[in-house]
Amino acid sequence: MSAPHQEIVESQIDVSELAIGMHVTRLDRPWEDTDFLIQGFVIRDQTEIDALRAQCEFVFIEGRIDGAPLPQHGNGHGRKPSGLMGLFRRKQTTVPVHNPPKSVPPRKRVRYINKIDAGREMETAIIRFEEAQKTAKSIMSGLRVGRTLDLNNARTVVNHCVESVLRNENALLLLTKIKHQDEYTAEHCINVSILAAAFGKHLGLLEGEIRNLALCGLLHDVGKTRIPDEILNKPGALTPKEFDVMRHHTTHGRTILMGTSNSLNTAVDVAFSHHERMDGSGYPRGLHAQQIPYFAKIIGLVDTYDAITSNRIYDKGRASMQALEIIHKHRGTQFDEELADAFIQMIGVYPPGSIVEMVNGEVGIVVESRPEHKLKPCVLLVREADKSLTNPYRTVDLKVSPEDAAGEIYRIAREVPDGTYDIVLQEFVDQGLIVTKPNPGTDAT
Repeated sequence: MSAPHQEIVESQIDVSELAIGMHVTRLDRPWEDTDFLIQGFVIRDQTEIDALRAQCEFVFIEGRIDGAPLPQHGNGHGRKPSGLMGLFRRKQTTVPVHNPPKSVPPRKRVRYINKIDAGREMETAIIRFEEAQKTAKSIMSGLRVGRTLDLNNARTVVNHCVESVLRNENALLLLTKIKHQDEYTAEHCINVSILAAAFGKHLGLLEGEIRNLALCGLLHDVGKTRIPDEILNKPGALTPKEFDVMRHHTTHGRTILMGTSNSLNTAVDVAFSHHERMDGSGYPRGLHAQQIPYFAKIIGLVDTYDAITSNRIYDKGRASMQALEIIHKHRGTQFDEELADAFIQMIGVYPPGSIVEMVNGEVGIVVESRPEHKLKPCVLLVREADKSLTNPYRTVDLKVSPEDAAGEIYRIAREVPDGTYDIVLQEFVDQGLIVTKPNPGTDAT
């Protein structure tokens, strides 16, 4: 005879009684007032308990009908959280110097701070981004017609981008949100390079390592220059035979870079292995976790994120949050788990360049996101609640809880696609309107 069904209900407990394995379903305050992203999660370690104790007085947990809490789940790792919970908590947005991820080779860790605000860096970042785009196009078109890779020029533009990222990564990260379907391959290489540089900074890599990683990002797809256009730019799904041809871009990339310079050994590994996956399901060699080069793991992760969020000839780009959900779902199987968590932390809920609608209906562009305030970025407001033009545009810094005209605190309701409400990110960049300093007279001072 089957056991009687037990109804699951919520039980309110003081945060001092929290333990690993408990399923937190509600807080004593709105979720958006805390540093937690997903509404409901299983406590996996002591840092999550500490975060709850620091921000709440009591919480609600999943419990049985008699109020007794559900059994704990060992050390919390036997039961995965249902979403991206906990990855945007304060003090968890960078890799700790004293405790680097297990997948990261031991090396000196670096803590970077942004030297200037994103608005001041934007003018330089645009110049560097355009230089990098031109170089990427030149590399890809040149290799297609048999020209030799101009490695010196590639290193120069990559180093310029890394310097911008080290001053303030938000400016170049914002520019990676601008997508052009007809220039996908070259644009994708630049975006991967910039995202990889920002990720390397987030991980605390040495500056030389970041430069090398960014160069690997720029060159990771050079093998696609050997793929026929009718396959590379096919608007529909590839046949199994065509996909097999496409998979060979990793081998082509390895061959191209091996014939270019002895100094590109790491880039050779990345070009050859960035489609390998932790569970051995990748290509071309079906490597498993411990066999995949560290930089190839990073570029494979970044490559996937940019591909999902880009407009391609056969697929429309998806929102950043959707891409992060996919990465989170496949961490540990396709992607290195610690690197995936760290990447999700770096990108955040509302990365620079996101078009966001506020709870009060106003709409703006995220111009800067800070590690310690991922849910409360700096936003350039450009549309009123009725979606009419905001005049003049004004910048609000959500971390200081600015109020709107009705006296309500500004909160983000959702991200919307670029072009919504006639807001096109490219136009704001071209007109030099991306600034981060709050306007005089607003509450965000």
